[in-house]
Amino acid sequence: MKFGQWLGLIATAAALLLLWNFRDVLLLLFAAVVLAMALCTLVGVVQTRLGCKRPLALVASLMGLLGLVVVAVAVVVPPFISQFQELLRQIPTALALATQMLRQGLDQSSQMLYGKEALQWLQQSWHSQGTGGLDPTTGVLRLLGIAGNLGSGLLELLFVLAVSVMIAIQPIAYREVAVLLLPSFYRRRFRQVLLLCGEALSSWMAGVLISSLFVGVLAGIGLSLLGVKLVAANALLAGLLNVIPNVGPTLSTVFPLSVALLDSPYKALGVLALYVVVQHLESYLITPSVMHHQVKLLPGLTLMAQFLFTVVFGPLGLLLALPLAVCLQVLVREILIRDVLDRWRRPRTALP
Repeated sequence: MKFGQWLGLIATAAALLLLWNFRDVLLLLFAAVVLAMALCTLVGVVQTRLGCKRPLALVASLMGLLGLVVVAVAVVVPPFISQFQELLRQIPTALALATQMLRQGLDQSSQMLYGKEALQWLQQSWHSQGTGGLDPTTGVLRLLGIAGNLGSGLLELLFVLAVSVMIAIQPIAYREVAVLLLPSFYRRRFRQVLLLCGEALSSWMAGVLISSLFVGVLAGIGLSLLGVKLVAANALLAGLLNVIPNVGPTLSTVFPLSVALLDSPYKALGVLALYVVVQHLESYLITPSVMHHQVKLLPGLTLMAQFLFTVVFGPLGLLLALPLAVCLQVLVREILIRDVLDRWRRPRTALP
């Protein structure tokens, strides 16, 4: 290799290493882009319905979102917080009850199969409790760590919101900045690819919104019919956690299952059956109908994307796994397959 080629290889490796070190910041920027796409979609709808110019539609959209947040904070959040706190207080009791039921079942099985003393070591491990108290210094350090994590999370949220609003104000200008980073011969094509990524993200967000509303409403109706307490909190959690496929529905089942277990084991089985039915309806009826003309992601690829992005980026990667997968699907299909592999020609063999 020549000196220029070695220099280019070193520069590429250094750039990749720099991007890897700033992967958390890049993920926050991607989250801002996703929110900006949602805001741009809303602005486009408002502009079409009202027939006004984009700046006025943007101001109207921001004011509408701000009003919606104020109403949610004033009306929805206080009862939700109280119900969620009650839900968190009941979870340990429900777990203790479930542990007791499991212990009784193991005791009965042990008496039938092995005798009374067969599971004595397991019972001792359940009954054993730590005798040491909590060190005050350790408690203060934990509180400081929690406060620091909350502060950094709030700063990251403000950063994402600010960047998303700035991108929504001038989306074309920011898109052109990304286009200029590529060679001139590919800029027009890459501009088309970015537009396709934006359309795919908008379609995915619309589908997820409809699906989450369906899950939340159906879960609320079912929990009300079953007589489970804290319906509003559980239904809202079911709708919000539905954004995270595979993991979210499982987490949303834990809370109502714990509340129902305090009343009756049969009611807990009813809640479990309800959530299984709701998720099957969402997976096989609502999602295919909504996503039929929109984004199609294979379940196996979705699970692989969740695992990969969670390992690389942490909890935020799990939350953004699907939009990342949607964009990567468009990039692979348009750039790798259509622009590279489909145009690959077999080299001609030299004549003897």
